[in-house]
Amino acid sequence: MNLIFHGQSCIEIRFKEHAIIIDPFLRHNPKAIVKPEDIKVSYILVTHGHNDHLGDSLEIAERNQATIIAPNDLCRYLAFQGAKTHPMGIGGSFEFPFGKIKMTLALHDSSYNPPGTQESIYAGMASGFLIQAEGKTIYHAGDTGLFGDMQLIGNLHNIDLAFLPIGDNFTMGPSDAVIAARFLQAKMVIPMHYDTFPLIEQDPHAFVESLSAEGIKGQVMEPGQSLEF
Repeated sequence: MNLIFHGQSCIEIRFKEHAIIIDPFLRHNPKAIVKPEDIKVSYILVTHGHNDHLGDSLEIAERNQATIIAPNDLCRYLAFQGAKTHPMGIGGSFEFPFGKIKMTLALHDSSYNPPGTQESIYAGMASGFLIQAEGKTIYHAGDTGLFGDMQLIGNLHNIDLAFLPIGDNFTMGPSDAVIAARFLQAKMVIPMHYDTFPLIEQDPHAFVESLSAEGIKGQVMEPGQSLEF
């Protein structure tokens, strides 16, 4: 499979026969080098309703006739907007054509503010995703603080690759993300959700060095960079 990092928490994954994208915040993402119209996927995974995660999901879904996989309450809103959705709940799993998805806990708030309005729409619980496909397990933590059940997630699943937020302020910072990596026992960790805005500026290379000191493999991905996995 091929993974492409698009900045913030947006990850595109291309399998042999399918392609998905997670949290497609592109058009208003100062770090992204692609536009929503460049994305060709059949499924869109959204961890929660914040604008920098739901992002361009509706536009991409309409253009590709793609299905949005997201927490149940967020899916209700998106379905009212005409999107094809597959709602899920924390702890639930489902077998899709590209692989199996399990929705995990994330300690974070979740609401959606439609552009150009002051409206705040409740979007259910924030989440993360475990993706099992082509013999690999990928964990996208979503926006979250550190929580003890990450150790349980690591014990129950043989995680090949984990995407962890390091931006601090709204999510885990680098030091807590190192503990999360230790809990998860992932074979490789890639930092996300940093540097997009001043409040979440971090040094991802220093984070990877901290991982290395713990005997954990880490890698920094620049926006637009791909990884054969």
